[in-house]
Amino acid sequence: MVMDASQLAELKLFVDQCKSNPSILHNPSLSFFKSYLQSLGARIPSGPQTDKSGVNMAEPGQHSDSKNPNFSYEEDDDIVESDVELDNTGVVEPDNDPPQKMGDPSVEVTEDMQDAAQSEKLKANDAISEGKLDEAINYLTEAIMLNPTYAILYATRGSVFIKLNKPNAAILDADAALEINPDSAKGYKVRGMARAMLGRWEEAASDLHVASKLDYDEEIGSVLKKVEPNAHKIEEHRRKYDRLRKERELKRTERQRQQPKAEAQDQEAFSAFKDGQVIGIHSTGELETRLNAATRASRLVILYFTAAWCGPCRFISPLYTSLAAKYAKVVFLKVDIDEASDVAGCWKISSVPTFVFVRNGKEVDKVVGADKTALERKIAQYAG
Repeated sequence: MVMDASQLAELKLFVDQCKSNPSILHNPSLSFFKSYLQSLGARIPSGPQTDKSGVNMAEPGQHSDSKNPNFSYEEDDDIVESDVELDNTGVVEPDNDPPQKMGDPSVEVTEDMQDAAQSEKLKANDAISEGKLDEAINYLTEAIMLNPTYAILYATRGSVFIKLNKPNAAILDADAALEINPDSAKGYKVRGMARAMLGRWEEAASDLHVASKLDYDEEIGSVLKKVEPNAHKIEEHRRKYDRLRKERELKRTERQRQQPKAEAQDQEAFSAFKDGQVIGIHSTGELETRLNAATRASRLVILYFTAAWCGPCRFISPLYTSLAAKYAKVVFLKVDIDEASDVAGCWKISSVPTFVFVRNGKEVDKVVGADKTALERKIAQYAG
């Protein structure tokens, strides 16, 4: 079977509409074509999603500007986009009718055909004024068949589809008009209004701005008053989350850059511990290194402040050493207050022996004096 030029043109337009509006394939009348595509291994996008009222807020095959999907990431702190609060008054459910008849642009149009097309257009205008929109569509379709390279006919039929709440059909006609005449003000106007009906606010604003520059009218201005606030909200929303994503990407890059250093620090942290032993501290710098290492390893630290001349210290030191062996995952440190007076000053030690319990670099408890029972009880309490 060989298709003529007119049939090929209609087929091309139908395929173009399927590309821009894949959910049309879910129309029961096209089930045979859908089955054929699937038999070839094609994946058909799911049907349009509806909101709680059952009204689809986006052209099928595309996500609506008014409710963006969440974004998921592999990072622990995911960025989840909130919905944009928009005025969706006038947004309608997309029309999924089979594509309307389109003219064959290869046809040679005679003067008689032009005259006949103009006559059909006048009939369509009369039908529009009388509210007979379906009749107007028929007249305009006949006019298009007679004069398929006249852009205004497509744009006019698209405007009638707008009145019939058929934005997808209107977009198809507007696209055809703009393909013939890229400066068709009415083509941009019709497409902009249709996109607004589908909640495609940014695209609608773009088309309507072009239309207003080419040939401004009050209707364009009226629609823009509603479209522009929604489009601006979406743009601000996008900029906000683009900025957040960039900031998070910078943090991720910095984390990756710091990873080797962190791994080295972790290795240093583990090597800094002498499990089961008491570690002597001789300076604030040394103590800070040990405490940072313990924090990274989530270990409890006990600071034992002592002095060579302290009798009670000599009494309890053997117990402290044995407790270090018993609680190998606790970091047992020992500070001579005469040798490391700066450390004792930082921790405001006024008597010895004093045992300070430290977690994440902060004091959580202490035992003052050679109280073996209290020391053992608190170590058991915090080490567990």
